[in-house]
Amino acid sequence: MEEKIRKMSHKLKKELDKERYEHTMGVMYTAAALAMRHGADIGQALTAGLLHDCAKCLSEDKKMKMCGKYNLPISKAERENPSLLHAKLGACLAWKKYKVEDRAVLRAIASHTTGRPGMSLLDKIVYIADYIEPGRKELPNMAHIRALAFQDIDECLRAMLRDSLDYLKTRNLTIDPMTEKTYDYYKEIAENSSQCAF
Repeated sequence: MEEKIRKMSHKLKKELDKERYEHTMGVMYTAAALAMRHGADIGQALTAGLLHDCAKCLSEDKKMKMCGKYNLPISKAERENPSLLHAKLGACLAWKKYKVEDRAVLRAIASHTTGRPGMSLLDKIVYIADYIEPGRKELPNMAHIRALAFQDIDECLRAMLRDSLDYLKTRNLTIDPMTEKTYDYYKEIAENSSQCAF
C-alpha cells in the first residue's frame, strides 16, 4: 500500500498547484487518523484522501467538457458553480487515471463536497478530513468541529453540514440541493434517536 500511495502522490503532484497539494496531503493524513480512531480501513482512507481533489485544478471549462466526455450528469447547482463538479469528476479520474477500482473509495471521493444521505464511515471520514485538515483556514466553530471528529463522527457531520449551509446562505452563494438533503437526513436520524423508544 505504501508504494502504491507514493506512486499516486508523485503523479498527483504534477496535476495540482502547491497549495492544493499541501491541502491534499493534510486531508490524506487526517483521513488516516480518523480511520484509526473510528475503526475504518486506513488504506482506503489514505487513497480517498489523497485523490479527493484530483480534478480540482482543472479549469471550469475543462471540468464541464470532461463531464460530457464521461457522461457524468451536471445538476443546475453544478452549472451555476462548476467547482462542485470536481468531486464526481475526481472519482471518475481516480478510476481511469489512477486505476482505483475500490468502489467505496470512489464513492467517498464523489461525495466529499456535498455529502449524501446514507454515507458510509469512509464517506464521512473523507468529508470531515477535507474540512478539518491542519492547513485549512480557521472557520467558525473549527476547534469544536475538530474535537467532535474524534469523539462523535455523526454529530461532527451534522455540525459541519449545518455550518456549511449557514455560511452559504449568509453569503447568498449557490447551495447544492444534495447538501441540504444530506443535512436533513442526518438531522432526522438524530431527532429520531433522541425520542423515547416506548
